[in-house]
Amino acid sequence: MTPIDQLTGVLQVRPGRQRPAALSGMRPDWAATLARGRAASALPDTLAALFSLCGQAHRLCAGAAVGAALGREYASAAAARPLRAETVREHLRRVLLDWPGQLAPAASHDAQQALAGCPAFRAGTDDATLARWAERHLVGQPLAQWLDERERDAGAAWARWCAGDGWLPRLMRDVCRHAGTPVTAGVALRIHADEDGVRRLADALRDDATFTRRPRVLGACAETGSWTRLNDSGPMPRSASERLAARVAELVRLLLPDAPARAGTQWLRSGALPLAPGEGIAWVEMARGLLVHHVVLDGGQGDARVEHCRVLAPTEWNFHPDGAVAQALEALPDDGSPDTLRRVSALMAAYDPCVRYELPDRHEESTHA
Repeated sequence: MTPIDQLTGVLQVRPGRQRPAALSGMRPDWAATLARGRAASALPDTLAALFSLCGQAHRLCAGAAVGAALGREYASAAAARPLRAETVREHLRRVLLDWPGQLAPAASHDAQQALAGCPAFRAGTDDATLARWAERHLVGQPLAQWLDERERDAGAAWARWCAGDGWLPRLMRDVCRHAGTPVTAGVALRIHADEDGVRRLADALRDDATFTRRPRVLGACAETGSWTRLNDSGPMPRSASERLAARVAELVRLLLPDAPARAGTQWLRSGALPLAPGEGIAWVEMARGLLVHHVVLDGGQGDARVEHCRVLAPTEWNFHPDGAVAQALEALPDDGSPDTLRRVSALMAAYDPCVRYELPDRHEESTHA
């Protein structure tokens, strides 16, 4: 393990092994250590720097948790646009960088050309320009039409689109050959759907220092991602390929104009709840799934300091050693074949860990994050 791995953590992936050996590894809980005693006003920037892959989501979530602890009202509308913008960029990084490199190297040239002209990574780009770019370079048709067809019949629309000639449909068509095996889903993580669920989560975060490393919902492992949004009432995906499809679909939704509970800035949900004087919890639906911050503060509005901080990120839910990914890895053959390794790559891309993973038995690694 490298010094960087010791700081960030690394997942050990062993297909064909029984759980918990199939998937192991734990990230250090740096948030709890670095936040303690820090000025509450500095916490959002501290956590954004610590979790730089999705820094904006962490900044928003930490600020909302601190605000709730201090009795401030949460302004979800103010968070919606920056949250959407970062989630779009994260999805685009996966689609344009990770997926071609890990799943279909033949698509790398086309993906690099698309990335070179992608306006999402240029300051001042308006929504309409980005949507037109996506129609031309990603989906090959009007975004509204693509989403309408998916909402009418997701399976048929996806199959029809994957049969097309664009570089991304070709990539997904190739991936689906190795990622269509059914995955036993975990519980869909929608604990933020009501106040009772949020309070139960806060109790666990407050009372159990290990909960952020091995979380469960009512004793069960859960999973989170683009397919477990509060605004998504569809069935759980059945395979890694269907989870990858859900990521593409969410990207399309986010690039469309605002529509209540359907598209634009009104798709992703966020919230905050004051629990007691000086204690608050906040959550945001971000690129990899549900992010939760819980804080206990010491002091008042002007001089509050962090007494306790817990960060519960999507990776800890999805890569629980007894969760859906671990079960899927356990079910794979322990043969080191190219087919098995491609299935592992597709599975990891679908659930998208925010740390590196490696296959120690094969002496192979991924810089996925």
